[in-house]
Amino acid sequence: ATMKLLILCSLIAAAAAWPSFSDDHFLSDDPGVTLAKKQQDVNHLLDDIYDHLHFSDLKEFSDTFDPEADSSQYTDDGAAAHALIQEIKDHRVLEQHHWFSLFNTRQREEALLLFDVLIHCKTWSCFVHNAAYFRERLNEGEFAYALYVAVIHSDLGQGIVLPPLYEVTPHLFTNSEVINKAYTAKMTQTPGKFEMKFTGTKKNKEQRVAYFGEDIGLNIHHVTWHMDFPFWWKDSYGYHLDRKGELFFWAHHQLTARFDAERLSNHLDVVDELHWDDVIHEGFAPHTNYKYGGEFPARPDDVHFEDVDGVANVRDMVILESRIRDAIAHGYIVDRSGNKIDIKNDHGIDTLGEIIESSAYSANPQYYGSLHNTAHIMLGRQGDPHGKFNFPPGVMEHFETATRDPSFFRLHKYIDNIFKEHKDTLPPYTQEELEFSGVSVDNIAIDGELKTYFDNFEFSLINAVDKSDKVKDVEIHAIVPRLNHQEFSYNIDITNNNGNKVLGTIRIFLCPRYDNNGVLFSFEEGRWHCIEMDKFYKSLAPGSNHIVRKSVDSSVTVPDRPSFDSLKRKADQAVESHSKLDLHEFERSCGIPNRLLLPKGTTSGMEFSLFVGVSDGDEDKTVDNPEDLAATHSQCGIHGEKYPDKRPMGYPVDRHIPDPRVVLQAPNIHKVHVKIFHDEHH
Repeated sequence: ATMKLLILCSLIAAAAAWPSFSDDHFLSDDPGVTLAKKQQDVNHLLDDIYDHLHFSDLKEFSDTFDPEADSSQYTDDGAAAHALIQEIKDHRVLEQHHWFSLFNTRQREEALLLFDVLIHCKTWSCFVHNAAYFRERLNEGEFAYALYVAVIHSDLGQGIVLPPLYEVTPHLFTNSEVINKAYTAKMTQTPGKFEMKFTGTKKNKEQRVAYFGEDIGLNIHHVTWHMDFPFWWKDSYGYHLDRKGELFFWAHHQLTARFDAERLSNHLDVVDELHWDDVIHEGFAPHTNYKYGGEFPARPDDVHFEDVDGVANVRDMVILESRIRDAIAHGYIVDRSGNKIDIKNDHGIDTLGEIIESSAYSANPQYYGSLHNTAHIMLGRQGDPHGKFNFPPGVMEHFETATRDPSFFRLHKYIDNIFKEHKDTLPPYTQEELEFSGVSVDNIAIDGELKTYFDNFEFSLINAVDKSDKVKDVEIHAIVPRLNHQEFSYNIDITNNNGNKVLGTIRIFLCPRYDNNGVLFSFEEGRWHCIEMDKFYKSLAPGSNHIVRKSVDSSVTVPDRPSFDSLKRKADQAVESHSKLDLHEFERSCGIPNRLLLPKGTTSGMEFSLFVGVSDGDEDKTVDNPEDLAATHSQCGIHGEKYPDKRPMGYPVDRHIPDPRVVLQAPNIHKVHVKIFHDEHH
């Protein structure tokens, strides 16, 4: 009788927490559900992802909810829920406690079946009930991926801050040695903080820049960019991803340019592109384990590309590349119906990006293939190309881990050079296209020294180890060194001689001046290595304008993510006290960590050219009130809206510049030389 009473009380509590499942409830906007409650639900769904649900309300949903009982709660009348339920009944879904890779076609299909269910939910009640139900029945990796992209793209997820993946699935971000120490700490009930070292030794010159590719903040930016702009996205999910192909080019071009700047900071040549007919010079030993599935496979030095069974032959990749280069040379691509699509214009880069990645937006995937995505798999499998040893996927087959492998940047230099080939076919910008009539940039100065240093970052490993009722949790953390810099500000003086207020788009680029041999880059060489530092809109009053722009306000970067523990604590407190939860500044994870805004530089000071240009904001803008744009829009756009700048990404350094005087003598563009110092003793 006591047990029955407890169950009854539990059901009553769950009913009080959530409205009843009437048609009116599912057609409503969930007026009783606060952002704090949504945040708490997501925290609980992702907590201890490899174990069963521990929270009574979610466990109740999982045990009693029927996704097919009420089709009115979905915008697709429950079609997606029915399809996923049928797959589960037919025992066709991936088992739990197994690795998941988005590049595995079948595993991706299963994750997208759940995404399809969640994205079609009309209310948060529908969303969280389905999430709890399928969390207990699907592979953990598939569930986490589907939940992340659904929260990112659903209106129901607005305002929710997703926990940092390095604390949800720590194995993908942490060396196996540290994971082993975490298990020992748990079993011996000894709290610990364990230093995580970068892979490799000083015998490997790539070790000098491992801090960049293995930076967990950069890893989060890369995987989140591909969640914001997934290659599988269809407009039927709710909206069009504006200029997605061009964003693919620009975001990865910037990653490559930043990696080159880090290499120059460490006395290395800029990265060389990958060649299908040449050896992969840099091997890689990840020193990382899957939670379930064994070690990430290593790749020795100087291996020749081999055909990968069930994926592609090397010859296939060469053919796809030649078809794309032919399209660039001809100035058009051919779509599925045989029609020609002109790419010798401002928008051609977007079309080209879609076929190179390739995404569901590709005009002709059968002919142009999927050069980028297939190359990721080819590189990931070179340690076991014929499946002889049954290795799990390599680091290149996960967006979370790909930048750890030096071959990632060789691949993207290869891809980047194809994009450059296209950009070089476009006519240079004319003086009229570069200038902003009546506006001049008179001076730019840096307030504060451009100084970088390494500090230590601490994150929790509590979700890396298994839970047991018999063994209490203890505090377990990893400590990893990471690049950081002193905050600084730009002081920009702009004169507006138009006699009336105008809107300016201010663009800031940082470009290395010398190669690794100390040879000065020509303007044409150097402009492709330029790093986008910021882009923002500003009203310019008639006469003189003095603008102070802080480095932390860059539209390229995001702040550090709140820890999973702090997100849980803040959400729980807000729910308990019925107070407002405001984490708006952390809502987007896509963006370069603001710590990495500056390249490392050198102890004696590494020289860069700092460019500031101003273009006509009224001509550039695509949104109202562009001065109020949120951060990270430069490389991550705005969800569900047009990219907030009509100009080509990278303007004005994206096209070849045969005569640098056209740029340098434009009154609305100003250049100064700066030095970045690295403090080794911070």
